[in-house]
Order: sequence, then C-alpha cells, then structure tokens
Amino acid sequence: MHPQQNRQSFGRRATSAFTRLLVVLLILGLGGAVAFLLSQLNARTFTLVQEGGQLVVMKGRMLPAGAVPFRPGDPRLADTYAPIPLEGRDVSGLLEQKFTERDELDRALFPVLESLARPRVQADEPAVLEKGLYYLRRAELLSGLSEEQRRTLETLKADMAFFLARQKLEEARRDVTEALTQLKLAAESRNRNTQRANQLLTSVGPAAQALEKALRAVDESLGESTGTAPAEAPVPAPEQGVRGTDSETQERPTGPGGASPAR
Repeated sequence: MHPQQNRQSFGRRATSAFTRLLVVLLILGLGGAVAFLLSQLNARTFTLVQEGGQLVVMKGRMLPAGAVPFRPGDPRLADTYAPIPLEGRDVSGLLEQKFTERDELDRALFPVLESLARPRVQADEPAVLEKGLYYLRRAELLSGLSEEQRRTLETLKADMAFFLARQKLEEARRDVTEALTQLKLAAESRNRNTQRANQLLTSVGPAAQALEKALRAVDESLGESTGTAPAEAPVPAPEQGVRGTDSETQERPTGPGGASPAR
C-alpha cells in the first residue's frame, strides 16, 4: 500500500477516535451535571414520614435520592421541627407530598399542631393546658404561615390567655385562703410573731377575705370548678387590746390564782 494512503487511513482513525472520546466526555459531563442538579434539588426537599406514631420531618441528602431526619443546628428550629406525636390522627395526605421550600413545610405542619393544641387550650387541668401551650409555642415558631393561619394562631393564643388567666385566678384564690388560714393560726398561738400576725389580720384580713370571695364568685360563675368548692374559711379580725406583745405577756404580774391584777 502506498505510504500516503496509510497516512490518510491513520488520520481518519485518529479523528474518529478523538470524536468518540469527545462524545463520551460530553455524555459523562452532562450526566455529572444532571446528577449535581438532582442532588441540589433533593438536598432542598423536605418530606414527612410516620414513625412510631410520630410525624417526622425528613430532609434530602446531597445525593440524587435519599433523606435523613431534619436536625437543624439552631435550637429553636430543632424544637420547631422535632417529631410530632400524632395520637391517632390520619396524616396520609401529608406523607405523599414533597416540599421544596421551608415555608411550604411550615404551612403543612400548622394544621397538625393546631389540631393538637386546640382541645388542650380549653382544658381545666393544668397539665393538659401546659401541653396545649407547648404545641401552641411550636406553631408560633413556624415562620412560613399564611395570613389565614396567622389569624387562627392569634385566636388560639387569645383562648390560651383566657384559660391561663382562669387558672391563675383559681391559684390566687387558693393562695389567699391558705394565707388567711396561716395568719389566723399564727395569731391564735403565743410566739414571737403573734403581734405581727394580728396586725396583718387587722390591716389586710378584710381585703383578703373580700378578694377571696370575689375570686370564688368568678370561679363559680365561669363554671371552672370541677369538684366541690372548698369551704370558706372566714378569719375574724382580732379584738383590739385582747392580745399584746410577747414582752407584755411575759412581764405582766399575776395575782393570786393566776389572775392578772386590775389596772
């Protein structure tokens, strides 16, 4: 074969090989770019799964597929997106969705937290009320709520404020009753605080009794008491001059038979 023909044949083979190499590299480059874009999209995607009766927020890995439980570094966010106990609620519709933005995730989580908080914020039991307050605070941390959801949240907060106020009024009534009982006990016994206990009963006793009665009336009018209301413990004001200071009691001389001499 002629040497010139051999050179032309070699050139064609080299060109063909180089072209095939470029095509392979181009395909690999495009595949890598697609995989990178899919990984970025997956890393920004949130999903919800049900595990052990809880709703768990998942966040995509930096891979084309796969997800892990969402654990943000910010403690406030960690509490916001912590697993939510479902308590038998059906959330199958949420499990089929994907959320590419955190605002979308917030709007999807709010109805779940609302359904957990609403029946508790109207409860009389402090433990139940506290649980409702916990779910309400978690809902309040969701920053991507819609305007309608924010209005609903404000309504729930107003309900919670009312029932918290009722609870604190009931606690105040019990505290006032207990304080009056303790002051009466201190005033009726001989000790170094007897005079001060009498002074407190004289000065604040009537006002404290009036406050206790007013709180009891509010309690009964709202139907807050779930059992028998505690009986009132009226504390009579001490008679003036009946009891003196400890020093007067100890230094006062006694006559025959232990009776105090007439002044």
